[in-house]
Amino acid sequence: MDVSEMNSHDEFDKASIGSDILNPFVHRLELDTTYDKLKTAFLTVALLPLRLAAITALVIIAWLLACLGLHGLSEDDLRRAPLTGWRRKIVPWLCFLGRLTYHASGMKIIIRGKQASRSEAPILVIAPHSTFIDGGIVYILGFPSTIVRRESGLNPFVGKLINYTQPVYVWRDDPNSRQNTIKEIIERATSKEDWPQIMIFPEGTCTNRSCLITFKCGAFYPGVPIQPVCIRYPNKLDTVTWTWEGPGALKLLWLTLTQLNSSCEIEFLPVYIPSEAEKTDPKLYANNVRRLMAEALGIPVSDYTYDDCRIISKAHSLYLQHTSNIVEAHKLRCKLGLQKNKIEEELVQCRLAKFGDSIDLQEFTKILRLDATDPSAQQLFRIYDKTNRGRIDLAEYIFTVIAIAKANSVLDLVGIAFEVCDSNGMGYLDSEELRKVLRLSLQLESEDSDAIFLQATRDVGGKNSVNLEDILTVLGTRTEFIHYFNGDNDSRQKKTI
Repeated sequence: MDVSEMNSHDEFDKASIGSDILNPFVHRLELDTTYDKLKTAFLTVALLPLRLAAITALVIIAWLLACLGLHGLSEDDLRRAPLTGWRRKIVPWLCFLGRLTYHASGMKIIIRGKQASRSEAPILVIAPHSTFIDGGIVYILGFPSTIVRRESGLNPFVGKLINYTQPVYVWRDDPNSRQNTIKEIIERATSKEDWPQIMIFPEGTCTNRSCLITFKCGAFYPGVPIQPVCIRYPNKLDTVTWTWEGPGALKLLWLTLTQLNSSCEIEFLPVYIPSEAEKTDPKLYANNVRRLMAEALGIPVSDYTYDDCRIISKAHSLYLQHTSNIVEAHKLRCKLGLQKNKIEEELVQCRLAKFGDSIDLQEFTKILRLDATDPSAQQLFRIYDKTNRGRIDLAEYIFTVIAIAKANSVLDLVGIAFEVCDSNGMGYLDSEELRKVLRLSLQLESEDSDAIFLQATRDVGGKNSVNLEDILTVLGTRTEFIHYFNGDNDSRQKKTI
């Protein structure tokens, strides 16, 4: 573990976990002032149509050129050898049209430093990756090869431009896709032929540029020199950041095109030549380059990965709060072996009443069969110690773990919370237990929970307890919850890059 990682863990330990820790997958964008709203409305009418017309015309011209240049070439031809002759001479024209497209959108490109040649650095590592607009950097870099999903190249319009970069394709349906992609990157990077440079976003997904998440190792397996390239968007209003939790692509595009001007800074750092140790250890190589780029950008590094996005996306779709805490807890559980042992599910079967409403660290580690002196166990405990009083709600901890593992809808959350809080195993809860169920699953206040309890007991003849079916029946009659029964909860689709 490097020094920066140690420091980040120290800072984490000292901080309160009551609120979300640094979350690179969230972006908030609102037009707060009346001036911004009026300006956006005016420019939507006066400027947006002109920009869209100009961008459309330029893209169509670029597409026609790409079609011309690719005429007579098969996919195997593109993968077998670099473009030459008149086909290669089309590349500068495509780059020129791409840069004009940026200018037409009001985006000013600021270049710092100098791009290295392929002989100096076969691979260009770009970070942070925060928006679909980042893809346009290919026009600034001279049309380097990209790493893209195969489906993207099949698009009859955008696919032509993508194919002209002679990309390295990732095949989703191929179980050996990762190994084949790495093999092709190595072959391209070490080839004596005049291939384009390879452009890679090592983070693998979009973040909000608050930190650099874990770099994937694909760019670093060849062990060749790379050139780090930093991207910044130093605008007053951030209309470009596209994360898992935040505005959609169309809203961002609309707000970006209705700004009078925006800017993007591209900084070429000096070529990074790997040491012998880094050549044999791609992870070490990736971490060292990430640290170097983070220092240049003035932001921290984070141990988040692309796979963490899946958990964050699921938590977001289930309306669970403190998603970054959930990710951190998941990592710690994996580290402690809890993910494989599934002890939390056993605890539900054993019922939780004997553990009381709250437990301290010693009780927590004893229940989960952990060592109380283990820093990871202590850190896991602190994530759920929201009041910093040395005690946590065990039911809340277990509910979150099982919800992330098994829930596919908000109604599943209600069922899981019901099972966790059913301490006697009889399938019926009193008003106090139902308060906890609805607080955990729907974040309801006590007053709302009591109203649901009263309605449910009235409907079943005045009993002083309710079962899960009673609660779901009542929720289905309330307008604020009806969309959970109509499948609207699935309408939030995760963003894929």
